Amino acid sequence: MPKESNLSVQIMALVNLFLFALSLSLQVGPRQAVDRAMTDGVRDGVFPGAVVVIGTADSVLLARGYGHFTWSPDSPTPRPDSTLYDLASLTKVVAVTPAAMILALENRLDLDRAVGAYLPKFSPGDAQDRVTVRHLLEHRSGLRAFLPLHERARTAEEARQLVLSEPLRFEPGGRVVYSDLNAMLLGWVVERIVGTSLDRFVTERVFSPIGMTQTLFRPPRSLRARIAPVGLWRGHAIAGEVHDQNAARLGGVSGHAGLYSTGVDLARYAQVLLRGGVTADGVRLFRPGIVQHFTRRGAGNRALGWEVRDTTSVGSAGSLLSSAAFGHGGYTGTSVWIDPVHGLFVVILTNRVFAPRTGGSVAKLRRIRGQVADAALTLREEVCGILRTGEERGC
Repeated sequence: MPKESNLSVQIMALVNLFLFALSLSLQVGPRQAVDRAMTDGVRDGVFPGAVVVIGTADSVLLARGYGHFTWSPDSPTPRPDSTLYDLASLTKVVAVTPAAMILALENRLDLDRAVGAYLPKFSPGDAQDRVTVRHLLEHRSGLRAFLPLHERARTAEEARQLVLSEPLRFEPGGRVVYSDLNAMLLGWVVERIVGTSLDRFVTERVFSPIGMTQTLFRPPRSLRARIAPVGLWRGHAIAGEVHDQNAARLGGVSGHAGLYSTGVDLARYAQVLLRGGVTADGVRLFRPGIVQHFTRRGAGNRALGWEVRDTTSVGSAGSLLSSAAFGHGGYTGTSVWIDPVHGLFVVILTNRVFAPRTGGSVAKLRRIRGQVADAALTLREEVCGILRTGEERGC
């Protein structure tokens, strides 16, 4: 990156910190800062509604809903505990990545083994034996960023074959190219090992032990009244139909997209990771070492499955979280950030893709996420300061 660009980033970070400090000096507390950022997002047309859940390994510090399901004020206000959101690419880190963690712990998945050893039909060319499972998790497989399966395949099986035979565009293990194809392949590797579908495996081995009772693929029609809609069809809000068209072509269950969840369920998941793999009931789901291994910075700003905070820019993770913070976002307007140094998580779920009323909603949402992340750290410090006068629970 040119020196001028680095200087600009540093100046932006300082300006953001100054503005944030100024807001606090004007007696705008962290809860009010979160409320302001989210209500501004609704007012400015970035998203019609959202939920935010902020907490530590043992406590939820804030859980609120904003706006409405649609742009109509007569539609419901989202609820952190019951409103379901299409997670889009958060599926990668909430479903297929923890599945890989469990199988690696059980010595059923070797991260440095060739993908072709698990998927014999994987044939991207002469380099197929050099593409490893780790490369899929790091997005260094050499595959292209995107393939329009919904346009090129009529069935799920045809779509699968297109991915398995897609030629590499780059040398395996080289440049990082974020690609949905990596997560699709990883999902099929998991299914090949366990002998059942990805959705069944993660429900039994991840969601149920954590208590994520409202996290699922292919939600039934009976839940649609609680699902934040992602689009319009002939004037009617669409809810429960997965937004990602490739996931839809693959039957609604894929390693890259298709999962639905609530803010509270994702908070439970984040807390397990902050506790080093232990659930609220004291059940060890992961070993601390595997959590650290999968969330440690690797190539660029990638960990295994996860993204690590880019400290050279002010983005979705704000400017105050530690360099060890890891997270991920989804195209529909969802995100999770977890900071193991500060013992903090931030969940933001929106339906940004629903009939957007502003241009550049991705960039605007990124800025809002950063503001909320910065306020979340201040909220944690404020609450922990209060708790230190009594119990230190939650800090």
